[in-house]
Amino acid sequence: MKIAQIAPLTEAVPPKGYGGTERIVSFLTEELVGLGHDVTLFASGDSVTSARLAPMCPQALRLAPDVRDALAPHFMMMETVFRRAHEFDVLHFHLDYWPFSLFSRQATPFLTTLHGRLDLPELWPLYETHANVPLISISDAQRAPMPNANWARTIHHGLPGNLLTPIEGVQPSYLGFIGRICPEKRVDRAIEIAERCGLPLKIAAKIDRVDRDYYEQQIRPLLARSPHVEFIGEISDSEKATFLAGAQALLFPIDWPEPFGLVMIEAMACGVPVIAFGHGSVPEVIEDGRTGFIVDDVGGAVHAVDRALHLSRDDVRRRFEERFTARRMAEDHVALYTQLVHGRRIRIPAAAE
Repeated sequence: MKIAQIAPLTEAVPPKGYGGTERIVSFLTEELVGLGHDVTLFASGDSVTSARLAPMCPQALRLAPDVRDALAPHFMMMETVFRRAHEFDVLHFHLDYWPFSLFSRQATPFLTTLHGRLDLPELWPLYETHANVPLISISDAQRAPMPNANWARTIHHGLPGNLLTPIEGVQPSYLGFIGRICPEKRVDRAIEIAERCGLPLKIAAKIDRVDRDYYEQQIRPLLARSPHVEFIGEISDSEKATFLAGAQALLFPIDWPEPFGLVMIEAMACGVPVIAFGHGSVPEVIEDGRTGFIVDDVGGAVHAVDRALHLSRDDVRRRFEERFTARRMAEDHVALYTQLVHGRRIRIPAAAE
């Protein structure tokens, strides 16, 4: 098939540091090419891909300090894709609801993966208005606020099997946190858990401009009086295996309806158990007592840290290989594209079914 992948321009594909959506677009694109499909990736010009790159701006917008209106390049990209839509069998967007109106007025089949939260009431009338647009959810839990939307399928994220692997001979000695410094990720909980366990905590995270005040007011003071905490900042994929190898567990103490949580399967790929608060997608990703522990509060997380030492890291890695590879993710997408292109009904079971 001739497939267009349309990515956000905020980060490169793959991103240089943190960036879940663009990272998944990259993994999916590379696997589709590996399966023999003709793929064009619409993305920032500093993206790297084995597909045909259609650069929509010189570099990722987050790294372009002279760009003050990030919407303009995105809308130019949608116009470009619209004019070229006849070249493709299917258009796959990763831009939430932005393409709905324009691309409902042309003939090429299209669909959208929703990567974000949907528990915002102002979104619901928009999706009701565009009720015929096929949607991919990244977890069954993500659907909860809009159960009657036109869900085509839940497709869980996946990683290339050789991207992150266990490192032998490392003695785990600390707890790890990877993500963003923001209220919903609750790094403050991670700091408290590590302190109560008497273990060091290493934080590999980025701080977006929108969260800078939160960091300065809420988190920096915690770091200043927490000698057991090391704040590393953003890390790349090439650094994650080493970071995770030394961790007794990855802490995922979220306080929001997480749509997926890519870092959980990154840890699993390294054989590292995950201790996660049971919101959003967590029960779909973590098998309690096997690949980690699902907890309700800080006390439960503290108790789970010792239990995590008794889990088999080989088994954690094996479950990653069975459930969360990029090849499985790509094959799921191809099955859905095929149904869409041939005009067959695309309401099919959610992931758990």
